[in-house]
Amino acid sequence: MRRRRTSWSLLIAAGAYLALGVTAATPRSSVVAGPPARWAESAFEWPAATAQTRPWAYWWWMGSAVDEKNLTWNLEQYRKAGYGGVHAIPIYGAKGYEDRYVEYLSPRWMALLKHAVSEARRLGMDLDMTTGTGWCFGGPNISVEDACAKAVFKTVPIRPGEPIRTGIPGSQVQAAVAVEASGRRVDLTDQVDEQGMIQWETPPGQWTLYVVSQKSAERRVKRAAPGGEGYMLNPFSKRAITRYLERFDAAFRTYDGPKPRAMYHDSYEYICNWSPELFADFEKYRGYRLQDELPALFGRAQRDRVARVKYDYRRTVSDMILHNFTETWVDWCHRHGFVTRDQAHGSPANLLDLYGTCDIPETEFFREKRDPLFAKLASSAAHVMGRRLTASETGTWLNEHFQTTLGQMKELVDAFFLGGVNHIIYHGTCYSPREAPWPGWVFYASTQMNPRNSIWHDAPALNAYITRSQSVLQAGQPDNDVLLYWGIHDLWQQPDALEQKLIIDRFERWMGGSSTGRLVRWLWKAGFAFDYISDRQLLASRTDGASIVTPGSQRYRVVVVPECRLMPVETLGGLIELARSGATVIFESRLPEDVPGLARLEERRAELQTLCARLRLPDEPSKVATTRIGQGRVLVGEIRAALASAGVRRERLVEQSGLEFVRRRHEHGRYYFLVNHGKQRIDGWVPLATNAAAAILMDPMTGRVGQAASRLRDGDLQVCIQLEPNASVIVKTWERPLEDGPRWTYTEPAGEPIAL
Repeated sequence: MRRRRTSWSLLIAAGAYLALGVTAATPRSSVVAGPPARWAESAFEWPAATAQTRPWAYWWWMGSAVDEKNLTWNLEQYRKAGYGGVHAIPIYGAKGYEDRYVEYLSPRWMALLKHAVSEARRLGMDLDMTTGTGWCFGGPNISVEDACAKAVFKTVPIRPGEPIRTGIPGSQVQAAVAVEASGRRVDLTDQVDEQGMIQWETPPGQWTLYVVSQKSAERRVKRAAPGGEGYMLNPFSKRAITRYLERFDAAFRTYDGPKPRAMYHDSYEYICNWSPELFADFEKYRGYRLQDELPALFGRAQRDRVARVKYDYRRTVSDMILHNFTETWVDWCHRHGFVTRDQAHGSPANLLDLYGTCDIPETEFFREKRDPLFAKLASSAAHVMGRRLTASETGTWLNEHFQTTLGQMKELVDAFFLGGVNHIIYHGTCYSPREAPWPGWVFYASTQMNPRNSIWHDAPALNAYITRSQSVLQAGQPDNDVLLYWGIHDLWQQPDALEQKLIIDRFERWMGGSSTGRLVRWLWKAGFAFDYISDRQLLASRTDGASIVTPGSQRYRVVVVPECRLMPVETLGGLIELARSGATVIFESRLPEDVPGLARLEERRAELQTLCARLRLPDEPSKVATTRIGQGRVLVGEIRAALASAGVRRERLVEQSGLEFVRRRHEHGRYYFLVNHGKQRIDGWVPLATNAAAAILMDPMTGRVGQAASRLRDGDLQVCIQLEPNASVIVKTWERPLEDGPRWTYTEPAGEPIAL
């Protein structure tokens, strides 16, 4: 039907909303005490667009067969379309152009990098690069010794009076331990000769030899560019990443151009579960020798012991990836003047700790899988650690080549925004020389966000939408009330398999079916604003009055602990200490029952029980028990009642079918980014959990801005919003009434609909 446009003041005066059962509003300024603020021009302006608020794109250099003229031409096309930057990734070459290939990190390649960065900056853009080619890290300077490795577990029956044949040369054996049926152990590692033989006078009893060695995983860099071919490095090994970075030291030693903004590490696609350092690091981090628990590691012990030893293995692997690999790479980048972008997902590690170590955590969705709760792992780490940007690899295989629509991209982008992303990076665009016939040079992974795609003509509209949205989503500070503890320990303490990769395709398996996953989904649907937090990040947090302040100086109202069976003593002690200092800590339903891992098991169990004994439990499942500790309190019980008791408000706007939000703070109020994922048009009052005095509507698609109709009801600011399915709008609340400024224009029916 046709719709007539009208200002909100005329609309309400005419009583047009009576047909919807909505009472006409009294202007908000008459409800709130205090003089109205004169129109501050900035209140009605979008934040300034910058290179970082504009969308970026992965920029594949096929065979690094690029030249100065075409680099400039490509960048100019991207800038005209509204891009803010590119991420240069050398990959395999285009067939027929072999004579143009440029060796990675050669003097010629570095000169081309200098030109690309210089031209990007001239155009008001910026440029990132991968610390390598293709993905993941690796190349010609990675030896077999530093490459991805897989453990080889072997058991050999020992027959008294006969030499023991391991079949493995002694130089390759990392552990060889004889274990008797009663549990006696003898370490024979140093006695294995190069023929794999052990001469040992076997004591009486039934003995088995447990042997650990490793072999190359034969994992090579995927889609490598010329000069980047070779083994992927071992991500558990500090030696491997240190040696790997030496070729970048050499290349940048004589580089005299502007440096890229950031170095990048792609999602974890290493095939690796072992390294030569693992036994030593295990003992350092866990406090006992893994060699003494080989039967449990091999899965040949009592089930609980197997699970505990494998937990300790998994936690050690997480520590090794964090300290040996990620921190080493980040430190190297910072010394050389780069910030870092890291896709931690896929790693057999605590993703929150890895994401939180880099400067720009980056997430992704693959094809139709687009769960904002997965993206929130990256954005939560950014918020908790005080990082301003959360990036996303955007559009990977969204559809087949040249079939993705801008509408599909917009829906995908909105899902990222709802998950806390505020730095969209298209996946992507391929460098192509201007003279190459259509379709130019094409990277195998689809969405072609480049000048050779028919959607390019209209892409500036989507890019402007993203720019306006991100100018808001990068402004101010995150505004979430709840810190949700992600207790990974129940997941890690399982007797099956060895390493546990946390990949996006299995998110519902490793998160969705857990108590944390169920609570996360409930919080999301109930309208609570939250961020995940890890043990490490929690223990680095403090209190300021009743607020919990994370390492990145972000403030939260409560910590919520989902139902969990296992929790380290240190974590429970840290939670109680936060409460003592003024925080409110909520345990869903019950307290943890046990500690994870094997070391000092009984001692740690006793410590946990002592701490738990200080906390009250509810008499009934539907109730909440409160324990006052110091200046704060610990609540245990039903989560909805506990949050209400803690005074945490939810956003009731989610009760409108399909309406979802992400929220940020600015100096004078809040920003709400709202998306209508329902099938029906929203046309009426939407409640916001704020006592602001005014609201401004901002349309990121058109740039239109105006003061909204608003009113106060039941402690909420209600804002009149009209929003079509899949459309989005930003609500900017203001702490004082706004006297002047443009009014938002609403629409009303001009007559009966006409069927076409």
